[in-house]
Amino acid sequence: MLDRFYLIIDSPEWLDRLCPEGLRFAQLRIKEPDGTLPQAVARTLEKARAYNCTLVINDHWQAAIDSGADWLHLGQEDLDTADIKAIRKSGLKLGISTHTPEELDRALGFEPDYIALGPIFPPRGKIVDYAPQGISRVSDWKARINVPLVVIGGIRLEHAESLLEAGADSICVITDVLADPDPEARCRAWIAATR
Repeated sequence: MLDRFYLIIDSPEWLDRLCPEGLRFAQLRIKEPDGTLPQAVARTLEKARAYNCTLVINDHWQAAIDSGADWLHLGQEDLDTADIKAIRKSGLKLGISTHTPEELDRALGFEPDYIALGPIFPPRGKIVDYAPQGISRVSDWKARINVPLVVIGGIRLEHAESLLEAGADSICVITDVLADPDPEARCRAWIAATR
């Protein structure tokens, strides 16, 4: 089950800091993996389970299967190379990123467990190839799907209420918590705003 607050992390240490504050749903995103990826995934998954936090593995579907993870998130380009049959056979729940109506149609063909839409606002942490979607697109996407909708990209705490009102089921952030001078306090504020 998705939580209304969804945080992307890059190391298991964030779970030690933020799960005690109430974090219950996180994604492990390791963009440039090395030979330690399987151990990092396994260690983060073990830690998440100890904290009763659901962990989504980003991109690395084989590591997700091998570690016994419950959730996987794939971008559009990952759909070209991932073994969807193996992913489904393993029982992994699947989230898929979308940016355009064509990508949404493609993603729905995989019968995902959630759809992610982004970037909602100009991202602060990375350069992307897509223009900001805006809040109005959230309602449009929500009307087209029958699975939970996750919104991501440039989102700040002050956007939470309007995004939830527009139909978002979960709000995913990175920079607004991890780059905050006090990530623990920011995480608590997000949880208060979304639960």
